[in-house]
Amino acid sequence: MATKTENKSETTSKSTTTQTADLDTNMNDKMKASPLHKLFIDALKDIYFAEHAIVDALTKMQEAATTEELKEAFEDHQLQTKKHISRLEKVFKLIGEEPAKKECKAIVGIIEEGNEIIKSTEQGSMTRDVGLIIAAQKVEHYEIATYGGLAQLAITMNHEKAADLLERTLQEEEDTDLLLTEIAETSINFEAEQED
Repeated sequence: MATKTENKSETTSKSTTTQTADLDTNMNDKMKASPLHKLFIDALKDIYFAEHAIVDALTKMQEAATTEELKEAFEDHQLQTKKHISRLEKVFKLIGEEPAKKECKAIVGIIEEGNEIIKSTEQGSMTRDVGLIIAAQKVEHYEIATYGGLAQLAITMNHEKAADLLERTLQEEEDTDLLLTEIAETSINFEAEQED
């Protein structure tokens, strides 16, 4: 039979747990209403739109590329971008939001620049590949800036799991940027210089 002290301790423990849960709920409600949280959600929607647009753009870039190495890099990054979309969906879920897109004018403009490079360069030329690498790196730099900022915001708002996912994507975007630089510097830039 439980003593009065044990019952009182159990009641106090349940009361403390309930108070902690109520505090967490209040904190979450306050956080969701804050301008910073709204900014974070808008930025997530922006990059979610961007990643979907990038998947489509990478198909065009792969078809337009001259060298097999660059074609493969675009194909690999397209598969990776699909993983990034899936990761973003997990981030939305972790913070209690539905995944949604908000038009990203920056990425629309960068992709349009890439389309202009395809139109204005000769098919099968190294010059086109140089232009495609520059266009792809503009995309990467936009993503690096966005994911870096989002990861820091997630840390600030105590969304540790979301921050981990965002930082993983950030690292992959940085790796892709380095790979594109390596492809350009190894041969494509030099070969483009020799073209008439």
